[in-house]
Amino acid sequence: MNIRDLVCIGCPMGCQLQVKLEGDKVIEVSGNTCKKGAEYGEKECTNPTRIVTSSVYVKDGNVDVVPVKTESDIPKGKIFDCVKALKGVVKAPINIGDVVVTNIADTGVNIIATKKVYKAS
Repeated sequence: MNIRDLVCIGCPMGCQLQVKLEGDKVIEVSGNTCKKGAEYGEKECTNPTRIVTSSVYVKDGNVDVVPVKTESDIPKGKIFDCVKALKGVVKAPINIGDVVVTNIADTGVNIIATKKVYKAS
């Protein structure tokens, strides 16, 4: 049996979790004070995912870059592929929520803008 100690990020409590694993199967999650803790502990040990935030260069915009993020979490192992795929350039104007890259790194998740960028005058 393997034991992993984690700090939960599911809510602001930051519970100290202990996850017991048998092989790659979660047997027990303890230390959580809410349901999110158990879900987080299991997911983090079996299929860890993350939201990715970055920035992308903008052509013809009133600023040079736009902040972006994944619409939802992606597998942790795909983060570097995702960042590499963001080396392109998007063209202004851009609105908050616009998809700037579709299906990033074959994850099925889109990259969206998190700031409005106006076309340069």
